[in-house]
Order: sequence, then structure tokens, then C-alpha cells
Amino acid sequence: MLESRYHMHSLDLAVILLYLVGITWFGARFRKRQHSLKDYFLGGRSAPWWAIAFSIVSAETSTLTVIGTPGLAFSGDLGFLQVVLGYLLARVVIAVLFLPHYFRGELFTAYELMQRRFGSRIRKLTAGLFLFLRALAEGVRVFAISIVISIVLGTGESISIVVIVCLTLFYTFEGGMTAVIWTDVVQMILYVGGAVLSLFIILGRIPGGWEHVWAVAAPAGKFQVFDFRFALTPEFFSRPYSFWAGLIGGCFLTTASHGTEQLMVQRLLAARDEAASRRALFASWLVILFQFALFLVIGTILFVYYRDTGMAAPNPTDRIYPEFIWNNLPPGLAGLVMAAILAAAMSNLSAALNSLASTSIMDFARPMIAAAGRVRSESGFLVLARWATVVWGALLLGIGMLARHWGSVLEAGLSIASVLYGALLGVFLLGLLTRRANETGAMWAMVIGLVVMLYVKTGTNIAWTWYVSIGTAATFISGLAVSSLSTKRRNG
Repeated sequence: MLESRYHMHSLDLAVILLYLVGITWFGARFRKRQHSLKDYFLGGRSAPWWAIAFSIVSAETSTLTVIGTPGLAFSGDLGFLQVVLGYLLARVVIAVLFLPHYFRGELFTAYELMQRRFGSRIRKLTAGLFLFLRALAEGVRVFAISIVISIVLGTGESISIVVIVCLTLFYTFEGGMTAVIWTDVVQMILYVGGAVLSLFIILGRIPGGWEHVWAVAAPAGKFQVFDFRFALTPEFFSRPYSFWAGLIGGCFLTTASHGTEQLMVQRLLAARDEAASRRALFASWLVILFQFALFLVIGTILFVYYRDTGMAAPNPTDRIYPEFIWNNLPPGLAGLVMAAILAAAMSNLSAALNSLASTSIMDFARPMIAAAGRVRSESGFLVLARWATVVWGALLLGIGMLARHWGSVLEAGLSIASVLYGALLGVFLLGLLTRRANETGAMWAMVIGLVVMLYVKTGTNIAWTWYVSIGTAATFISGLAVSSLSTKRRNG
């Protein structure tokens, strides 16, 4: 038995190694297409809309979805799908309000729009907040890789995480945004396909199949999706997965992430035109809906499996899905599905590296070099962009090592982002919806919004799904107020 298990894991490790080598080679091949910053950061605006849609999905979900979502269903129900409904509403807002502004002129980052509306100081402030936000959130995702690696190798050695980060860094360094988009397509197909395969295999391990799963899980409330209870009480705002928290919270969260954060905006800007960007945005929601439903159902099936067998479930619940795969799937298939989970991690990490580098160069380095009166060629900026990618790779690795005790990786990643998103979305809405707001008001508004959200996070029991809407409202209202006061002071 021990010998057959050894051979099984040897084959699985070979499959994982083959994947890692193959995807790195595939991504690095795009280096020859990189001749300018437009090529490196926007893929030359040549990728088809459907590839960008898949890339949006890969960046939006990542390893946190693959290992975190089954854990949510295992310990709860399907209520997370209410948040996904808010994702659709957000896409309508972005398509109507944000995309027309992004496609006026040639923008490389979301924060250039803030300079166009307010000035250079707010551009640097919003860009700096993005760098901080993405570094923290991506650190959680880097740590999520360690959960998978520790299961595969039976060890918590950090060298395994370093290997994944370095391989991803290599092809991102070489191929830029073009490599990011096309490796995202391959990796998304792999990890969604792996999840579908694992669902049927797990279901096959349960006597009675789906009928038995339904008979056990339905009475336990595991298939409940909607919670329409409404009452303006502290308990109402402490529930993260009600219909109202999902619709409103999901809308604000995705409007902030896809409308103001460079990680997503960069993909929308990489489309050939506004119409293609809009198609990619809405197509990505259909895939997101299917993907979240798939992983939640897997978590529900695993709940029935552990209940039937009487085995103790892994702790924390983030380990349930990858640990079951590694210990129960047939030789080769376990390696394929684990490679799929690593694919999700690598696709998101590569996207983060490129977006962090683009903001560092376009919003900070390039304006500083121009202000100093120095001249740097396009090829010189391209070299600088590649080395900015390396620096961010090292920083994300370091943050990932620190993110070991932050609870559920999915909810930790979302709550970190949600604390900061409100200030970003609030100041963008100030710029797009009003003409009264000025740069002074916008800058103070972001500070006030962040202070409010730090209090909400640390001093209340309000659920993370409400964070962005509260932060946005605080930022928007305070921005109008400070702008009005500063205007009266100048005129008076």
C-alpha cells in the first residue's frame, strides 16, 4: 500500500512538474512581441475580447476561489452566490459610467483618469493606495499557494512557494501583458476543467451519488442561496451573505475592483476598443457565476462525504478540497487537479506583477523622469518596467510569508481589499459624477474614508460585504463637503 501510494504521488509530482515547466515556457515565448510600454502593459491592444474575458475571470478568482469557496459551502451554504449577483450589477455600472472615460485618449492606468479630472497629487495618491492594496491582497494569495504546496510535499518549507513565485515572475518578466492574458486563458481552462473532473470523481465516491447528496444536504440547509431577511439592526449588518449584503456589497466591491483597480482596469484597457472591452466584461460574469457555483457544490458534496464516512475534516476548511484531491484521486488525476489549482495561483500572481509594475512606471517613475528633464527611450522604459516586475515579485513573496494567521484565505483577501476599495471608488465617483469636487476635497476625502473604514473593521461587527459601500459613501460625502468649504475659503 505504501509503495503504491509512493508511485501515485511520484506520477502526480511528474504531472505538476510538467505543467510548471510547460506554462513557464509558453509564457516566456511572448518576449519577442514586446517592443514598447504599450506592448508590455496592454498587450499591444491586440488580444480578442474572449481571451480578455477569461483573463478577467482568472484575475478575479485565483487560488482563493479554488480552495476557499468549497470551504465556505462545507461549513455553511450557497449564500455566497448572492454576492455574485452584485457582480453583475457592478458590470452594468462600469460599462455605462467608467468605460467611456477610459477609452477617451490612450490611457495606461486607471489613475491617469484621476489626473485628468483633479491633478497629479490625486493621481499619485490613488495609485499609491492601489500599490498598497494589491500588495497586501496578493500576499494573501501567495500564502494560499503554500497551503497547496504543503499538502503536495507534506512540508511547510518556504522553498516550494519561492519556486512557484520565481517561475511566474520569469514568464511575466519576459512576456508582459500578452503572456499574462494567454497564460490566463490556458490556466483558467485547466483549473475549471480540473474542478469539473474532481466533482464527478468525488461524487462517484459517495454511494447513491447525487440523489444521496441532495437527500442529506437539502434538509441541512446546505442548498440555501437566498436570505431575504431585512431589518435595520446590528445583526442585519453583521451577516455577510444576505441578499441585500450580497447585491449591494457585491456591486460596490466589483465596481471598485473592476472600475478603479489597475489589476482589472488594465485588462479592460487592453481590449481593441470600448465595445470589445464591454463584451469581455459581461462574458466574464457568466464564467464567474458558473465557477463559483461549481466550487460551492464541490464543498457541499465534500460535506456529505465527510458526514457519511465519519472522518474528521481537515482544519482549517481551506484545506478540505486540495487535501481530498491529493489523498483520494487516482494516480495522475490528482496531479492534474493540483496543477490546476497552482494554475489559478500563477495566473493571478502574474496579473498582479504586471499591474503593479505598470502603475509604478506609468504613475510614478515616468512622470518623475519627465519632471526632472531627463530623456529615456521607449526601450529604456521597457527595461525599467521589467525590473519593476522583479522588485514586486520579491515584495509579494515577503508579504506572503507574513500572511499565515489571517483566517480563511478567501474572506481574508476580500476583507483586506474591501477596507481600501471604498476610498478608491469614492474618489473616482467624485470625479465622474460631480463637477463641484476639487483636488483638495478629493485627497481629504480619501483620508477620511480610510479612517472610517479602519474603525468599521476594528471597532464594529459589520460584515465585510458592507465595507466598500460604507467607505464609498464616507469618501464621496466628505469629498463634497471639504471641496465646498475649500472653495468658499478661497472665494471669501
